[in-house]
Amino acid sequence: MDKVCPVVLRPGRRVLAFRHPQAGLQLVKGGIESNEAPAAAAARELYEEAGLSLWPVRDLGHSTRIARGDTWHFWLMAHSILPEAWDHHTDDDGGHRFAFFWHPIGEPPPPDFAPPFVRALDHIAATIP
Repeated sequence: MDKVCPVVLRPGRRVLAFRHPQAGLQLVKGGIESNEAPAAAAARELYEEAGLSLWPVRDLGHSTRIARGDTWHFWLMAHSILPEAWDHHTDDDGGHRFAFFWHPIGEPPPPDFAPPFVRALDHIAATIP
């Protein structure tokens, strides 16, 4: 199954992440719908999960090593100045409040990052100079 992970960066090599109230720390990601380009899916997922309307600016490649049976596509997203942290209510899975923060690229993730997201962080670290 194809997944997409929109990558939003902040100065100091920090990537946007969030705390899911039931599933721990994550990066924004979601499925690519039929006939949807990965770049368009990245913009849609970022809006649905974080409330951000940002445009994809660079393909950061894809990986089949994140989760068994899945191909994850990574897209760098353009943005203006964003807060240090914020909460966003999403309607996904009956509604959740996600707490967004910035994780330093290349630093060990906290233990409540699920293994697929740790592997996704490794992919991002390898593709961001």
